[in-house]
Amino acid sequence: MKPNVIVALLVGLVLGFVGGRAASGSKTTPGNTPSVAQAANKPARAVDPTIFKVPVDGAPSKGSVNALVTLVEFSDYECPFCSRADKTVEQLQKDYGSKLRVVMRQNPLSFHPHARPAALAALAAGEQGKYWDMHSLLFANNKKLDGESLEGYAKQIGLDVAKWKADMADSRLGASIDKDQALAQQLGASGTPAFFINGRFLSGAQPIDNFKALIDEELAKAEGLVKSGVAPSQVYARIMEKGVERAPARAQQQAEPPAAAKKVDVPADSPAVGPATAKVTIVEWSDFECPFCSRAVPTINKIKETYGKDVRVVFRHQPLPMHSHAKLAAQASMAAHEQGKFWEMHDKLFANQRALERGDLEKYAQEIGLDMNKFKAALDSNKFSAKVDADAAAGMAVGANGTPAFFINGRFLSGAQPFEAFKPLIDQEIAKADKALAAGTKAEDLYAKLNLDNVNAAPAAPAAPAEPAVQKVEVGNAPVRGPKNAPVTIVAWSDFECPFCSRAVPTLEQVEKEYKGKVKIAFKHQPLSFHQNAKAAAQASMAAHEQGKFWEMHDKLFANQRALDRASLDKYAQELKLDMNKFKTAMDSGKFDKQIEADMADGASKGANGTPTFFINGRTLVGAQPYDVFKKVIDEELKKAGVVMAAEAK
Repeated sequence: MKPNVIVALLVGLVLGFVGGRAASGSKTTPGNTPSVAQAANKPARAVDPTIFKVPVDGAPSKGSVNALVTLVEFSDYECPFCSRADKTVEQLQKDYGSKLRVVMRQNPLSFHPHARPAALAALAAGEQGKYWDMHSLLFANNKKLDGESLEGYAKQIGLDVAKWKADMADSRLGASIDKDQALAQQLGASGTPAFFINGRFLSGAQPIDNFKALIDEELAKAEGLVKSGVAPSQVYARIMEKGVERAPARAQQQAEPPAAAKKVDVPADSPAVGPATAKVTIVEWSDFECPFCSRAVPTINKIKETYGKDVRVVFRHQPLPMHSHAKLAAQASMAAHEQGKFWEMHDKLFANQRALERGDLEKYAQEIGLDMNKFKAALDSNKFSAKVDADAAAGMAVGANGTPAFFINGRFLSGAQPFEAFKPLIDQEIAKADKALAAGTKAEDLYAKLNLDNVNAAPAAPAAPAEPAVQKVEVGNAPVRGPKNAPVTIVAWSDFECPFCSRAVPTLEQVEKEYKGKVKIAFKHQPLSFHQNAKAAAQASMAAHEQGKFWEMHDKLFANQRALDRASLDKYAQELKLDMNKFKTAMDSGKFDKQIEADMADGASKGANGTPTFFINGRTLVGAQPYDVFKKVIDEELKKAGVVMAAEAK
């Protein structure tokens, strides 16, 4: 994609993250469901293009020496994020097979007392050819890494325990760990987990799509080397030849821009833990059915444990339209809050995200000892519906239209970020609070002052880049929703397996609601190559379209992005009461392949290589941008057409 195809991308940068990836895919910051300002823009990536020279000799490895992509991981067996990432790496190995080699290096962090003994235990098991067996057990039991447990694992995998103990005590293995840690520091990988994919640095337990985007990119380069005559076994060495040996010193690195900040209220009736006089207030907008929100729970718990009374956490609701049970779950949590048990219900709901039917909610209410008559009456009367709606509207107003979204004394942090992402912001805010208190600010006024100071200190949004030329975009035979003669036409190129595309769904629904009768939306297909079920899902949507139910299938597919295999597609068709013989025949025959491929080619010719990409009366808008970005362009187009909105007419 050409650099000028970047409308409103800087909105995403101001909010602190850039999402999406053109040509070869889409990616996200750690964990976020339908969200603010994610731009699928090829040149803008969270991954540094630098190739680091990362040696693999002497380290445990799994996979073929002929693999075209080598993933080197620096890890800590007591780190919960490393344990989480290990499952991602296992899935990557299944998905890429012989194309991916995994190499492990040790980086036991000083504040994890059992991490170094666990690393020694794994390396000592490796002396008997069972490193990976021990590796798997350690991550599966990363809360039980005491000496007795380690010995139990050694017995479990059939080691010669006496030899294993002797090897653990051998200074040679300790020196190996020290060498790995020095290498990690040299490469700038001070935290865990840290990954180098053919030398490209990727930090943290990121979603699998982030890994795949980078692996696919490096795989294409490696295949090019093989075609040029480089033996597969020499590909990694050839790439390393041009690698840099160390990361630049911190002082030489560009300082991170201040986080965007918003004035964020704390309603008296919102659930909170921690004193109102805390030095740091974290306001979280969340959704009980959102998988990324559940990932954030351990991080928030760690923040509470680490900072105690210095931090207050306030919970606000943002049930997303695509999560059919989210609003009722939010109301159930408030019904529990009314009886003083919000956090108990909060934990139940996040622990049981796939069971949020009314009967399930009543079961959880019983389990936490609520007055059931009062609880049922609250749900039956929709007593807390207005509260949930007010939270959602307030979230949209400050940019929290995705979940989870956090505001740390008003400073925005998006997604299920690791503890290490919160810590520097919290530490900075505590330092500010201490300074303010010393200068005479009353503890009860602290949040209001710090929130306002952060809003005033936030950088002004930079001028938007020049907008690309308006393009002629034909609707053709694409599915369309909205009046035929609407003055504004939005043509979307999308992918049913792309998380960024699902994030755009509630935004487009809001557009349709606010501009009823004035906007029509057309859907075109751009299934990305690394989304293995995306094309079949596109075919299913067109098979449903043939029977007049495209948009119903559209909603089903985006609501179930993790279940797009053929059996699931058939199930959704049955639920929509489609003629199943006709549906299956269309799927089996590839009836709509040509139309989908034509959409893809048409999109690529207009720069819609990444998803989602929108054309509003031919004006390019890239990524899952927030509603306000769409609104600005739509209002301008309506003005050109001489259409006056009701609010303006008044």
